[in-house]
Amino acid sequence: MSDFTYPVPRTATRLLVTLKALASPVALGACAVVSDTEGRVLLVRHSYQTGWHLPGGGVAAGEPPAQGAMRELREEIGLLRSEPPELIGIFTRRIGWATNVIALYRVRGAEIAFKPSLEIREIARIDPAQPPPGTVPGARRRLAEFTGQAPQSPFW
Repeated sequence: MSDFTYPVPRTATRLLVTLKALASPVALGACAVVSDTEGRVLLVRHSYQTGWHLPGGGVAAGEPPAQGAMRELREEIGLLRSEPPELIGIFTRRIGWATNVIALYRVRGAEIAFKPSLEIREIARIDPAQPPPGTVPGARRRLAEFTGQAPQSPFW
């Protein structure tokens, strides 16, 4: 018997990966806990969904999640500069038949120049131990973990 392994053609590999993605799609997102020197955390209010959320969004194809998080912060809140993002964790949630995987980062020392846009209507700097009414459940869980009020869960 030979130790030779028959190589799988590149097109077959691509087809297999494409079929798997259609059967079990996964979208990658990146969000951030943007904290200031006073310990406050930044939340955003979108134009297309209710409640207060952590800033972030989708990661582009081939884009590293940390770069996606920083791009979203520039686009959404007018991030000018900050310290490098620090990975807090990777989380998952099911949306219909798809899975959403979210990389969450902490961003310190953020300087922003926020202007309301078609996507983000307003921002708030809040005490993470006391999120405002209307903070969505996923953001509430992350803030409770961030402040040590709850253990980290793998679910968004």
